[in-house]
Amino acid sequence: MTAPPAFPAPHPSPLDLGGRTALVTGAAGGIGRACALRLADAGAKVRAVDRDAGGLEALAEEAHGLAGAVEPHVLDLTDLDAAELAAVGTDVLVNNAGLQLVRPIEEFPPDAFHTVLTVMLEAPFRLIRGALPHMYGQGWGRIVNVSSVHGLRASAYKSAYVAAKHGLEGLSKTAALEGAPHGVTSNCVNPAYVRTPLVERQIADQARTHGIPEERVLSEVLLQDSAVKRLIEPEEVAEAVAYLCGPQASFVTGTSLVLDGGWTAH
Repeated sequence: MTAPPAFPAPHPSPLDLGGRTALVTGAAGGIGRACALRLADAGAKVRAVDRDAGGLEALAEEAHGLAGAVEPHVLDLTDLDAAELAAVGTDVLVNNAGLQLVRPIEEFPPDAFHTVLTVMLEAPFRLIRGALPHMYGQGWGRIVNVSSVHGLRASAYKSAYVAAKHGLEGLSKTAALEGAPHGVTSNCVNPAYVRTPLVERQIADQARTHGIPEERVLSEVLLQDSAVKRLIEPEEVAEAVAYLCGPQASFVTGTSLVLDGGWTAH
């Protein structure tokens, strides 16, 4: 995939999560990996959740030497009971795991639609449900839902993904209203296209669905609506997540932190 030069990783702002336990889903790669490393660097003990055992082991190795630690937790989020149980006792919850399929609605497999909604909406509900009793008990908690510009805008051929992200926005706001009296904040982070394997895997589907060559997908589809003509780096998203976990964001809740390069300014 042809792309503009990568943007330098942001300089991390001070954040102390020493003594805190964080759970990050989809942690083996992309945004989740960057979030896990960022929170571990801030001192958190990170439960890294993913189906990819090898990716989790590599992540744990990479985290050696950081202030905190990464503990691999192999889990398929379609096992909703196990997901809820995994979140028990966490102080910070980052709902990040996602999947994508690009198809017109009339060609979209119903079982794939169900899976996307399960992993990207129902599993976050169960994870929040599992995490809240501990957060409420101690009077502090941070829920960060990695949404998308597609939580605020729709795109053709992404019915399941757009539906899941729109639902996640509503779930996050509800958790914010319920959690406020207990010192728990809940927010979304809304990036446009991020330089991740999930985006890389869309290229062929996008080319076929739009009837254009793969080398034109980046400029004519992925970056068409963005004023800033580059992909976002995972570390930039992780820094936004870190901000929402810090004391300076204690009054920020029920909102969406948009990192879309001007997409929604249209």
